[in-house]
Amino acid sequence: MSITAARPFKGRQYSGEVILTAVRSYLRYPLAYEHVAELLAERGLAVDASCIWRWVQAYAAELNKRCRPHLKATNKSYRVDETYIEVKGQEKYLYRAVDSTGQTIDFLLRAKRDAAAAERFFRKVFRSSHNPIPRVINVDKNPAYPAAIRALKREGLLPRRVRLRQCKYLNNIVEQDHRSVKKRTWLAKGYGSFQSAWRTLEGIETVNMIRKGRVRWVTKDDVSAQARFVAKLFGIAA
Repeated sequence: MSITAARPFKGRQYSGEVILTAVRSYLRYPLAYEHVAELLAERGLAVDASCIWRWVQAYAAELNKRCRPHLKATNKSYRVDETYIEVKGQEKYLYRAVDSTGQTIDFLLRAKRDAAAAERFFRKVFRSSHNPIPRVINVDKNPAYPAAIRALKREGLLPRRVRLRQCKYLNNIVEQDHRSVKKRTWLAKGYGSFQSAWRTLEGIETVNMIRKGRVRWVTKDDVSAQARFVAKLFGIAA
């Protein structure tokens, strides 16, 4: 079912408020789909866990898309690393970047852990108008990162003045930040397809960006404001 800009919940059995509550709860907290279904049941709403899965598949990526124009710029000290995600019994790689304060810069799921995947991730990062060109990029000893950065500098997409620093201990910030995603993906016990994994991760990462205060005029400590912001993105009045 397609999602239109003006009527994102057209044709759904439940209201937008119910759908967004379920989707945001799943993406924000370490809950399984069955847990979210039980929480709705406590409120007198009989929703099957498979229905909530379909809502997440439909609205997680849409949330990411609608949230992007509202992001604040991060600082220019990047920490980049990848963590594995299990898809159909195989390891895939979630590339992630945060700044020196822990704000999420960007993310991308790739099938392989190589220079091509790293380059694809950096292209996504640097083509976003909300991500400033970094002063320094901190990475671990993975040889894929220097190869990707050299390619982007030769192409002119990344200025030559940008420094690449391979120092594992400086990447503790991003390695610790992986936990917020891993706690969520662990409950999924692996994903059935690459696309379902990616759509779910888009939502998890976006909700984390909102939670950490990267959205303009929404502070990281104001949970109510965060919920209102998500509702407003989908045209639901507070």
